Amino acid sequence: MPRFAGIATFMRLPGRSRPDELDAAIVGVPFDIGTSNRPGARFGPRGIRDESVLIRPYNMATRAAPFDSLRIDDTGDVATNPYNLLDSVDRIEAHFAELLSHSVITVALGGDHTIVLPILRAMRARPRRRPHRHQ
Repeated sequence: MPRFAGIATFMRLPGRSRPDELDAAIVGVPFDIGTSNRPGARFGPRGIRDESVLIRPYNMATRAAPFDSLRIDDTGDVATNPYNLLDSVDRIEAHFAELLSHSVITVALGGDHTIVLPILRAMRARPRRRPHRHQ
């Protein structure tokens, strides 16, 4: 498949994995009604995905290849409400709470600074895991 074709997922990932199958989930948060005078952050997830098709799955300089050791996929966007800030905050928190209940690491794309609050709330509510003890 040419780089410019196919479904627009981050780094051309398959986009069909369930959270319980993943170590890390890419999540779009298309949201910008928490800002004034500077709309447009809602297009961030789409723009990042569009540009990410050119990224290689490994770093040529460091030889880092995260896809060799981690199960990573693009899980799509949070269904935000473009007309209601408080409802969107609740939706973002619920979406991340669901993902975090599977112990998946999340990477949020896009959105204005408002998205941080519901994501942090979901992280705080997540059951704490015991730290690994290295011996």
